[in-house]
Amino acid sequence: MAAVVAVAQLVSIGNASADDNNGQSPYPVFPQLPFPVPPPVPGFDTGVLGHYPGHDPGFYYPAGDIVASKQPGEIIAAREMVPSFFSLIPMDVDGWQISYRSNNSRGEPIAAITTVLKPRGSRPTNLLSYQAAEDSLAPHCAPSYFVQQASIPPNYAGTVEPSLEMLIPLYALAHGYAVSIPDHEGPQNAFGAGPLAGQIVLDGVRAAENFAAMGLERGRDTLVGLVGNSGGAIAAGWAAELWDSYAPELKVVGVAEGGTPADMTTMVDLANGQLAAGLIYAGVLGVAREYPELDQYFQLHLNPLGKAMIGPTSTVCMGWSVTAFFPFLNIKGLFDVPDMVREPVPAAVLSKLKMGRNTPKTPMFIYHSNPDWVAPVGSVNELVDNYCRDPQARVEYNRTHANEGFSLFVMAQPRVMSWMKDRFDGVPVADHCIRNDVAGIALEGEAKDRFDEQVGPRVVAIAQQAVDAASRQ
Repeated sequence: MAAVVAVAQLVSIGNASADDNNGQSPYPVFPQLPFPVPPPVPGFDTGVLGHYPGHDPGFYYPAGDIVASKQPGEIIAAREMVPSFFSLIPMDVDGWQISYRSNNSRGEPIAAITTVLKPRGSRPTNLLSYQAAEDSLAPHCAPSYFVQQASIPPNYAGTVEPSLEMLIPLYALAHGYAVSIPDHEGPQNAFGAGPLAGQIVLDGVRAAENFAAMGLERGRDTLVGLVGNSGGAIAAGWAAELWDSYAPELKVVGVAEGGTPADMTTMVDLANGQLAAGLIYAGVLGVAREYPELDQYFQLHLNPLGKAMIGPTSTVCMGWSVTAFFPFLNIKGLFDVPDMVREPVPAAVLSKLKMGRNTPKTPMFIYHSNPDWVAPVGSVNELVDNYCRDPQARVEYNRTHANEGFSLFVMAQPRVMSWMKDRFDGVPVADHCIRNDVAGIALEGEAKDRFDEQVGPRVVAIAQQAVDAASRQ
């Protein structure tokens, strides 16, 4: 069903001209690359910190004085692009990529990128910010690269799961919503650095609202929903916690997150020597890119094998880091101390990344697998408990027992998007917290029926359009 929905909606929903700004834009808007010219292939970094001169530097790495002259969410440049599904099938939507000012976790100005989409020629009133699970250190794993037509195919790049996640933006576009897909790891691909990711997400929403061609109203006139799973849940969850203090002018009506990495310390403990070890080691290195004190600690305490693995880990996307590169890795054995996450410097940094410091002031939908083998369920239970100590919290927590983490993501999406549609439609939520222990979210019949009712007839009609278009070529 998912594959049919994806292919069908590709044809239904496409590319307005940058002339929507009528030449009055204070920032440049570049035309899309002519077909079949592929987007620039990113360069690679082989250190913990670094710069990527081969990764389209004019757009991704504008001069520091230009970035500093902007306000958070203010646009630096934009370009038209052809978004695609699995780097091959073009999506018939209005699509651009925006370079904008954001801040790192120390409050310093940085440039960030988001991909913005909307139904052709529309003026949406709702904006879904979708945080893809990049979960990688290499710049070619970022959404702004892999969502472009003619990018490295996901089966080669290792971005298969993030590419599958494009089903959620497609579903949103089919319902008339605008979509923002930020590169929430920032210019250094700092995988796991939650406060950084949250600010980039919120500034990406600001940038989408500031971009005239999107046709959105600014501030409280546009309803905003945030969704993310796994590494995307880091970004969505931190954006939820920071929203009221960092970007209170935005009208965030709900946040849905699943497979939430709420505490990296417990994730290292769980993953050490297990299947997800390569993925979590990438996250540890990613955090060091954002926190110089952790980078310095690693330079002093990584053993020769740990240092040798930085380069390979920094050049692959999530699919390869989980499967072909370093499964069952002894992460803690890469250091010259018995348990690096309990050492003062790493412990202090990782404590800054633990979610639950602030109760979100917007409704939350949290789903998690009890046997999740990447993000321990105990940390998510603790996160929900922390939120629900606040009498103003509005949290629905669904804990499943028949799914593990990856399968839960696929099965949960009808329920997630049903919940988010209710938030956009103004349906009230419960006053406090709801906890549901269920076999699997996919077994919740109402959500599935509602999904089928909304999508089914559209799929049939659009699939026929696709067949007709192909027969004419």
